[in-house]
Amino acid sequence: MTATEPAASDAIAADTAPRPAPGATPPRTPLIARAAAELVGTAALVAVVVGSGIQATKLTDDVALQLLANSTATVFGLGVLIALLGPVSGAHFNPAVTLAEWWTARRGGAGVTARELAVYVPSQIVGAIGGAILADAMFGEPLVKWSTHDRSAGNLLLGEVVATAGLILLIFGLARTDRLRFAPVAVASYIGAAYWFTSSTSFANPAVTIGRAFTDTFAGIAPGSVAGFIGMQLVGVIVGLALVAVIFMRGQTGQEQPAA
Repeated sequence: MTATEPAASDAIAADTAPRPAPGATPPRTPLIARAAAELVGTAALVAVVVGSGIQATKLTDDVALQLLANSTATVFGLGVLIALLGPVSGAHFNPAVTLAEWWTARRGGAGVTARELAVYVPSQIVGAIGGAILADAMFGEPLVKWSTHDRSAGNLLLGEVVATAGLILLIFGLARTDRLRFAPVAVASYIGAAYWFTSSTSFANPAVTIGRAFTDTFAGIAPGSVAGFIGMQLVGVIVGLALVAVIFMRGQTGQEQPAA
């Protein structure tokens, strides 16, 4: 055996070493790479949402078909992005998810640090704005035109609480049960369903909400409605984490079993 030839035990250890699942944040990935993944991933997600919305309105005047096209493209696009970038950054693409991870980390769970939170969130917001501008550019729309699509009604705000709480429950429920490998399919499927069962069509994402204000197209949201949506999304984070704590309550250990 030469000095450069790896030992058999080393090869076995490397082969059996745990690998990060989609949705998990690999601790050894450089922060700059994770920030880039969050920026590009969020930009691509918003480009899919806005671009498919523009395409749908060009192809049909039927609003139901427009929403179907928009939601279908989002499901496939989001699933691909999580599968691709999950092993790099955790594929948050969403300040609500990043904030929830930071909170769980503060309480002793796995998650991002305050420094990572401060890097992830601006990257997601910049990416979302860039994605909206890119989609407008691809379809010959004004690069930046504030949306006039008012979404301030109370029932829509309630829809955002429900959509965001469900998303947080899903992601952290998968983490608690060690099933994050299903995140690409599960999260994309949930968002696709929430397009239809929530009154707000499930933004569930502060960065995406901000980005969609920059485009006056099918997927847009008026700037005046952004603060309300983000506020309700943060409420949804709290509700979602509370549900996770109750439903996926960790079992007690080290206690004597009751006598038969």
